[in-house]
Amino acid sequence: MKKVKLFIPGPVELSQEVLLAMAQPLIGHRTSEFEEMLVQCWNDLREIFQTKNDTILITGSGTAAMDAAVASTISEGDEFVCMGGGKFGERFKEIAQSYGGVAREVKVEWGKTFDAAQVEKVVKESDAKAITLTHNETSTGVLHSAEAIGKIAKEYDLLFIMDAITSLGGDYVKTDEWGVDLCVAGSQKCLGAPPGLAMLSVSEKAWEVILNNKTKNYYLNLASYKKSLDKKTTPFTPSVTLVYGLHTALKELKNEGLENRIKRHRTLAKAAREAIKAVNLELFPDESIASNTVTAIKIPQGLTDEDIRGRLKKDFGILLAGGQEHLKGKIFRIGHMGNVGYLDLVEVISALEVVLKKAGHEFELGGGVTAAEEVYIYSK
Repeated sequence: MKKVKLFIPGPVELSQEVLLAMAQPLIGHRTSEFEEMLVQCWNDLREIFQTKNDTILITGSGTAAMDAAVASTISEGDEFVCMGGGKFGERFKEIAQSYGGVAREVKVEWGKTFDAAQVEKVVKESDAKAITLTHNETSTGVLHSAEAIGKIAKEYDLLFIMDAITSLGGDYVKTDEWGVDLCVAGSQKCLGAPPGLAMLSVSEKAWEVILNNKTKNYYLNLASYKKSLDKKTTPFTPSVTLVYGLHTALKELKNEGLENRIKRHRTLAKAAREAIKAVNLELFPDESIASNTVTAIKIPQGLTDEDIRGRLKKDFGILLAGGQEHLKGKIFRIGHMGNVGYLDLVEVISALEVVLKKAGHEFELGGGVTAAEEVYIYSK
């Protein structure tokens, strides 16, 4: 296959060390060798989640963890308050409804964030058992305030279920401090691991609900994972190869340092936003709520998705993400998460300048500083 450089919000480029780790011979998933690796992954994830709670690995995508979190805590007729505002925030609503739950959606315009008073109003008017939030909404490039939702959940004694799939390992995810009861994530985003593994942290409050819940699911029933946790194993056969990759990726994250990795992601995000403004493009969300792992940009009038993303892929072998649902053809998104470095961002921004010029998009460089140079300036 022709090599394409990934600048999408997952999967991300993998390091050579992670790729090589997955080429190792398989070992039995019920052996002491695998148990040691699994426990190390759990412990490393606990540090990254910033929690003292149990952590769990599931063979499946990040959505598997979302499904497990909802299905293991919901009974038919239970009400869940679900934060909207993007494809993945609204996915929680769809999951709750699929198990017979009643979703009380907090309507949020895509590209905007919620108003705490609006959320509290919906909570007060409901008989909610839990509240859900997608912390970093990659479909719109918006970072929501998990802390604000945590305060509401605590005041009204709700389970707080949070999707940190595209923020864990790339931005602050303070699971315990924010009062998150079930925090879910995926391997192929900021952690720089291969796709196919989901993970959760589970609070004691959540375990109490899970172990007393009459759930309909089987493979994603977290009660089964709780039993296996005590035995230092998994209830079903895990992807040993993917755990090899995750184990190595977590080592790399520890070597870089969580604070350093978060700083790198935030600096890349600032650099990307300044570069976008330098070429007369407009960010989709307001900069004050912009994500630090993916940047969403409006496609300017007169240009098409093919003019930008299509030419970048064809001419430079660079893959960016497009808009989803009603934003398809209206925005494009640059993912700068995982192992992306400053030179990588310079490369994609330089290529973007070329395709914009060829497409006839006009921009003047302030002070003669190119967009690529903006990236260099902010990297320092």
